[in-house]
Amino acid sequence: MKQNTRRVGRLVAGAVVGALALSACSSGTEESADQTSASRMVEHARGSTEVPGDPQRVVVLEPVQLDTSIALGVVPVGAAVLSEASGVPAYLGDEASTVQLAGTVAAPNLEKIAALDPDLIIGTQTRHGEMYEQFAAIAPTVFMASQSDPWQDNVRFVADALGRSDDAQTLLDNYTDRCDEVATEHGTEGKTAQLIRPRDEQLTLYGPVSFAGSALECAGFTIPPRDWENSISVDVSYEHATEARADVVLVTSGTPDDPTSIPPVVTDRELFPNMHVVDMSYWITGVGPLGGLTVLDDLDEILTESADAN
Repeated sequence: MKQNTRRVGRLVAGAVVGALALSACSSGTEESADQTSASRMVEHARGSTEVPGDPQRVVVLEPVQLDTSIALGVVPVGAAVLSEASGVPAYLGDEASTVQLAGTVAAPNLEKIAALDPDLIIGTQTRHGEMYEQFAAIAPTVFMASQSDPWQDNVRFVADALGRSDDAQTLLDNYTDRCDEVATEHGTEGKTAQLIRPRDEQLTLYGPVSFAGSALECAGFTIPPRDWENSISVDVSYEHATEARADVVLVTSGTPDDPTSIPPVVTDRELFPNMHVVDMSYWITGVGPLGGLTVLDDLDEILTESADAN
C-alpha cells in the first residue's frame, strides 16, 4: 500500500512538471532562445549575482533546492546530499536518477562540483557561508539565507534563481489543494497531530513552522500548543513522553518497516493509541513541493487505514 501511495505522489508531481514544461514550450522557440542567452541579476543572502537566464547545469547544496529544481523540471547535474550512503532520496523518483553526488550538505565536495562544470550553484548562507567565494570562483552562486526559513519561501527563492518564478506558485497551489483534499476527506478540523523523531534518550517534537508540522496544519490538524521557543522543534526526555500525545502521533524512522527501529516508549499503545511509523526520508528531510505531496499522500493513506480499522 505504501508503494501505491508513493506512486500516486509521483504521478501527481509528474503531472505538475509536465504542465510546467508544456507551458514553457508554448512560449515559442524564439523566446526560449532569448531566455537561454540572456542573463539576470538575482538578489540573495550574499548580495546580487548575475546568473544565466535559463541555467542548464545546476548544482544544489540543500534538500529543498534539489526537490524544488526537479519539481520545476530542472534536474541538477549535481547535488550535495544529507548522506552519501543513502544518496538522492528515493521519493524524488526516476527524474533524479542522473543527479551526481557532490558531497554532503554539511561538507560539499568542491572538486566534484568543479568537475561537473556548473553554470549555477545554489547554496545556503547558514550552512555554506564560509565557502561562498570558493563556489563563486567555479560558477555564479546564489545563497538562500537559511534552511530554517519557511520552506515555501525557499521554494520561491530557488524558482527565482532558476528563472521560473511564475511556476513556483503553480507548485505551491497544487500542494495547498492536496492539503484541502486530505482535510476534507478525513475531517481533520479540531484534531491534533504530532510528529516525533526519536533520538538518543530523547524525543524531538516538530512544531508548526517545521516542514512536517506545517504540512499537518495545512491538512487541517493542529499541533498541540506549547512553548516552541521560536524553533521548528523541541526535545523532551523519555520520562516526559506524555507531552508528545495527540489525536494522531507520527513517529519517524529510517527503516519504517522494521518494528525495532523505534524505541519502546513510543510503541506503548496506552500512551499513544493512534501511533503510526513514517519514513523520515520525506517526513523530515523531503523538504519541497514533491516531498510535501509525498507526505500528504502518506498521511492520506494512514488516515484511511486508521478509519478502516475502526
